[in-house]
Amino acid sequence: MSAACRAPHSSHRSSSRSNNSRRGRAVLLTAGAAVAALTLSACGSGGTSGGSGNTNFVTGTDGLSTVKKSARTPGPKIEGTTLEGKHLDIADYKGKVVVLNVWGSWCPPCRAEAPNFAKVANETKAKGVEFVGINTRDNDKGPALAFEKAKDIPYPSLHDPMGKLMLRFPRGTLNPNFIPSTIVLDRDGRVAARSQQPLDAEKLHKMIDPLIAEK
Repeated sequence: MSAACRAPHSSHRSSSRSNNSRRGRAVLLTAGAAVAALTLSACGSGGTSGGSGNTNFVTGTDGLSTVKKSARTPGPKIEGTTLEGKHLDIADYKGKVVVLNVWGSWCPPCRAEAPNFAKVANETKAKGVEFVGINTRDNDKGPALAFEKAKDIPYPSLHDPMGKLMLRFPRGTLNPNFIPSTIVLDRDGRVAARSQQPLDAEKLHKMIDPLIAEK
């Protein structure tokens, strides 16, 4: 039997073991706090989607990534069935700026950013901007539909429980492990901006407004 499995033989050992136990609990509590902090900033983290690739993104100090107009590449074909059971094809939005937001009803940062997306979607629709959600990891549509209703989301969301739509993006563009994530397509359907963090209204406008102004 190893020493770790033996019962203590003296009060000194018992005291040491008690102190070690308290230190162990402190470490666990500290680790738990770190995990909680990470959860509030994003519901997942990890490697890049589809491996690394030359995405032409330039990331600013605010965490937003953009691609200059001459270096943009076409976005993938994104189509499917919405949470309401209707067919939606992003190609139908050609000529508009399209904001794609990956979210899940189970994700606290998604709940936190949702009112900002609803607000900016309403503010920019008349300017030629369309918002589309990509709901992922919600096998049951019920919680996702309840989420949309509670947050007054004015735009549709494609139901993508297995994350298959995210894997269609160009290599290195979208990380399925970062939720929420946001991709913005310009009026020609090319990937123009990206965020892998929860967004407030100011940052959303910072991604969208320059594309609205493009001719």
